Amino acid sequence: MACSGYAGAAIQSGRIVAVACTYFLGTAYEDVACVTVPRLQHLALDCVNALCSDIAARGHTPSWTCSAGNRPGRLLAWTAGFRPEREYAHYAVGAPTVTAGVAV
Repeated sequence: MACSGYAGAAIQSGRIVAVACTYFLGTAYEDVACVTVPRLQHLALDCVNALCSDIAARGHTPSWTCSAGNRPGRLLAWTAGFRPEREYAHYAVGAPTVTAGVAV
């Protein structure tokens, strides 16, 4: 994934501890996603910033989408320079499927 140019990772003691990648690739925008080990969240910012530089070099605009309740995701996006453009509502049809007590 890292060789594709659409992802970047932070490695500590031989382990990947943070990854930022293009979640959705459009004609003008690339939506960024990030996951990190909770104790090492500061490394996520470096991954996001590096990926955003790569996105800009491709001539695209980085974007960030997360739910209103995702405080860590919104804080990371804000710290990386993203600013809210609009809020959204997500609707689904049907009953959620529950497997071992976890909704999927």
